[in-house]
Amino acid sequence: MSLEYLIYFMGPWQWVVIGVAILLLFGGKKIPELMRGLGSGIKEFKDASSEGEIDESSSKKESKKDEKDTNKDN
Repeated sequence: MSLEYLIYFMGPWQWVVIGVAILLLFGGKKIPELMRGLGSGIKEFKDASSEGEIDESSSKKESKKDEKDTNKDN
């Protein structure tokens, strides 16, 4: 069985049991800190991935510009 299959067919009581288990493991005070850390990690990942897209597009533009300059010189 795949993970997607298990998640799709989990009922509401299974989610409640998982939530209670997480609450017991980490405690009520620790969960907001964990969620903040998860949120900041996701934000950093999105920022880094968008920077990568910007870098790729600017490098493509620069390479096209260099090719045009080279062709003009010949």
